[in-house]
Amino acid sequence: MKRLLTTFLALAVTFSAFGQSIPHPRETFGHEVGADYKLADYDQMLEYYDKLAASTDRVQMIEIGKSVMGRPIKLVFISSEENMKQLEKWREISEKLSRAEITEAEAKEMAKDGKAIVWFDGGMHATERAHAQMTSELMWRVASEESDEMKKIRDEVITLVVPVINPDGLDIVVDWYRKTLGTPYESSSPPVLYQKYVGHDNNRDWFMNNMPETKAVTTVLYDQWYPQIVHNHHQTAPRWAMIFIPPFRSPVNQKIHPGVTTGVNLVGTAMANRFAMKKMPGAIATTSYSMFWNGGMRTAPYYHNQIGILTETAQPSPTPTEYDPERMPEFVGGKAANSTEIFYPYPWKGGTLHFRSAVEYMLEASMAVLDLAADKKEEFLYNIYSMGRDAIEDESGAFAYVLPKDQWNPSEAMNLTNILMQGGVEAHKATSDFTVNGKTYAAGSIIFYGAQAFRPFLADLMEEQVYPDQFQYPGGPPMPPYDLAGWTLPMQMGVQMDRITASFNASAEEITEKLVPTPGVVAGNGRYGYAFSNQDNLSAKAVNKLQKAGYTVSVLGADEGDLKAGSIVVRSKRGLDAQVESLSKELGINFTGVTGKPSAELAELNPVKVGIYKSWQANMDEGWSRWMLEQFDFDLDTLHNEDIKTGNLSQYSAIIFPSQSGRGILEGNNPRRAPEKFAGGIGEEGVAALDTYAKSGGSIIFFDAASDFAIEQFKLPVTNVLSGLKSSEFFIPGSLIRTKIDTSKPLAFGMMGEVAASFDNSGAFKVQDGATGIEEIAKYADEDLLMSGWALGEEEHLAGTSAMLNAQYGGGNLVLFGFKPQFRGQPRGTYKLIFNAIYQGAKKNKMNTKR
Repeated sequence: MKRLLTTFLALAVTFSAFGQSIPHPRETFGHEVGADYKLADYDQMLEYYDKLAASTDRVQMIEIGKSVMGRPIKLVFISSEENMKQLEKWREISEKLSRAEITEAEAKEMAKDGKAIVWFDGGMHATERAHAQMTSELMWRVASEESDEMKKIRDEVITLVVPVINPDGLDIVVDWYRKTLGTPYESSSPPVLYQKYVGHDNNRDWFMNNMPETKAVTTVLYDQWYPQIVHNHHQTAPRWAMIFIPPFRSPVNQKIHPGVTTGVNLVGTAMANRFAMKKMPGAIATTSYSMFWNGGMRTAPYYHNQIGILTETAQPSPTPTEYDPERMPEFVGGKAANSTEIFYPYPWKGGTLHFRSAVEYMLEASMAVLDLAADKKEEFLYNIYSMGRDAIEDESGAFAYVLPKDQWNPSEAMNLTNILMQGGVEAHKATSDFTVNGKTYAAGSIIFYGAQAFRPFLADLMEEQVYPDQFQYPGGPPMPPYDLAGWTLPMQMGVQMDRITASFNASAEEITEKLVPTPGVVAGNGRYGYAFSNQDNLSAKAVNKLQKAGYTVSVLGADEGDLKAGSIVVRSKRGLDAQVESLSKELGINFTGVTGKPSAELAELNPVKVGIYKSWQANMDEGWSRWMLEQFDFDLDTLHNEDIKTGNLSQYSAIIFPSQSGRGILEGNNPRRAPEKFAGGIGEEGVAALDTYAKSGGSIIFFDAASDFAIEQFKLPVTNVLSGLKSSEFFIPGSLIRTKIDTSKPLAFGMMGEVAASFDNSGAFKVQDGATGIEEIAKYADEDLLMSGWALGEEEHLAGTSAMLNAQYGGGNLVLFGFKPQFRGQPRGTYKLIFNAIYQGAKKNKMNTKR
């Protein structure tokens, strides 16, 4: 009792008179942060943030953007009162040091005068419930605590906190937990994605920046504040550990500066020591997570010379969890739990885990970061400059990466430029023709010079990844990479890019604004109508806009003059001239007038309408598919189990089944694990409805794993040749595979003859001998399959097999993709295969009397 009284008095002194004027979150939430069975929602949190910012000159708050569903995303700044009066000064110093375009003497002076910029965030993965709750207390503590440690932190550090990156998901999960509290489903996940489109993949979007939440944060990180340390909170730790902390396991990406890698290790060591000295057991390192993949919230900073920190803390639910000490395992996270491990020296022995425990571990991990940053602020500031200079002066890297003006798919070259610029890369546009190594590049070509501080980010996205061979033991199965092994953007997006090592001179101007399409040209007499190429992905958007405006759209079935097979012909009608002028300007598409009906076959399209299957097993691939189709203005309906079983499917040109296991589609959630409304799949009734739909002329499109469902349920004479192979025989984890396209087939009109397929332990097909009515649209290359990433056994098991099939089924079609052609919104070079498959189902000459 005496010890408890002493501790209480010490805390009272630590949070003294000044702290009393700063409101604690409990006063707004109505409970302690991390209380059992309690969660604050976003409205409560916004109310608290406002009160906190209004209570003290140590805190300022701004809005940096909106979530995908329109909720405000807040950024909170915390430091001493004096520092807060000069925020722009500290921001400018951080920017100049990060961009590294100043002299060494200037950098040393700025490092001495400046303040460390440290970033924290919470609430990204909404089912990891503790960190969104914890950030309110973290902000209160940094603002109000009067310990010597915290005073130094406020003097030397500008703390940036985005308390909830994903406010939509927070409320979805809080609402679900409150509704299921006291039921068998109390700690379950909601049956919908906790971000409208991407769910858990909101932490896989950090170089593409497809989502508004990602864009908002990326702008702050790489265009405004340039923090030296970025701490991304997550859950959960390996079972029977309390928190995962750095160092990470191997491999590390070769593009990352070793100063980043060792900086990460330094922060992890500070965390481990703090936990040990505060008698908080269970910190474990070097398990699961590596430093190779780009694209995560804590990994993208590496390529900007920032120290990215991931922690994974136990107990993601407010419902307590029991760990019987008598059942403590011998190994935790692959490490001996007997205090003999360097990276797990202080094992947790079990007991009851409360939600508050997660909050306390997160707070102490954050304090370790802040304490280290305050002690070494000059070193961190100078190091980010030094790493930037190393990138600028790196003579072993490319002199420049050039996107020639003439591109097969111009809008994707534009998108690639914008993606890189969003990530802080400097880009230039040639103002006149220039020649390098005998090749002439036209004015308008895009140049990314290598000599810039963020060269690692630029080079990593532009060049192929070479993932090192890693096996669990000699002769054993491969050790899977964390997330992906290859993601090279020009390959995925179908953009021609030249890596140039020789120096050259070009007249060019820096691009300072997001690129938009260069207006197209409308030429010729449109007495019959207008035609336009379907090579550019934006042609699909033009088709959809024209149809919605009431115009008749057809697909050209064969080459005719300058028009290629697959070209789109829109029939003349009042107002069309103005419509094509507008679309040409908006989308950068060239329209050619057509005076008479083409002699080649014209396949008129019914109004295109797509149904997409959405299981109650929240499916990120479904969300990404839905997002992608919306970007091109497709008329789109979501189809749940009952819609498939009893709905009017005949209204749809095509129905898409995103990648999902056959069992998941057929059976869905187990009734013991989900409320009745959200249990089950489409069942035999749904399969019968799909069978009728397809035989009556409909098209059903299956991505990756869903193709196995199609093969089994529709008894197709097709085999997935990779089924049943051991990972020691065949293994391709998240890599880009060379794929050949048969461009003579309507489903491949407008495609390049070779593309990069996004292959993540995906599928490959073989049509059984003697089978008819099945055509191969794409096949994996016969040799040299791996374009970027890692592959094992590809020559023996994958080479020459079918990557995409079109199977006639009654009057309709079943289209099977072995891979994900829309994976995370990245492989723009294979989008058109989806569009063409949809158009196949919309053609008027399909045998479907119901349409």
